[in-house]
Amino acid sequence: MSSRLHAEHLQVGSSALEAGRVRLTSPGVGLVRGLPRPGALVTAGQRIGELVVLGKLVILEAPQGVHGIVSGERRRTYAAKLPVGFGDALLELEPVTQGDLQNTEAAAGASLGLVFRAPTSGRFYTRPGPDQDVFVAGGQEIQTGHNVCLLEVMKTFNRIAYGGDGLPAKARVVRILPADGDDVEQGDPLLELEAVE
Repeated sequence: MSSRLHAEHLQVGSSALEAGRVRLTSPGVGLVRGLPRPGALVTAGQRIGELVVLGKLVILEAPQGVHGIVSGERRRTYAAKLPVGFGDALLELEPVTQGDLQNTEAAAGASLGLVFRAPTSGRFYTRPGPDQDVFVAGGQEIQTGHNVCLLEVMKTFNRIAYGGDGLPAKARVVRILPADGDDVEQGDPLLELEAVE
């Protein structure tokens, strides 16, 4: 994950379409992954995915002056890296209406409280092997550095440790959100938590 700390950040391209729609395009040639799902709100400067260019990770950001709701169906890019060329379409955004903003605010208000989120995209596993105990269970107390799951990315299994900005050093697992074997995207909530003193 240290490569993400020092990764270059690039704004994607944009072009206006009819009826206020905007197309976001790749700033280069490479393999893209981690794009937001249809219905997600995208705002200027927001991280919208990753581009791997000759083995080098580039963080993709929405350009200034652009915002909207991701429209339609898109190819799933959470675990696989899909090839793109310079200027290829990544996403199309619908204009944001007042109703969209209210729905987004309502969803945020009803969203989970304290959560541990996926640091990368991949397939989620609750245990290190089929015949082994789970990493964490509901009601269990965990602390920074405790392994909480495996994320499989391209046949590589990565142990994911609890911790991060805005998370307490100790917490209690309220529930595990994805099912064993579910595909998750970077930023998806994995654990619902409550702080422990």
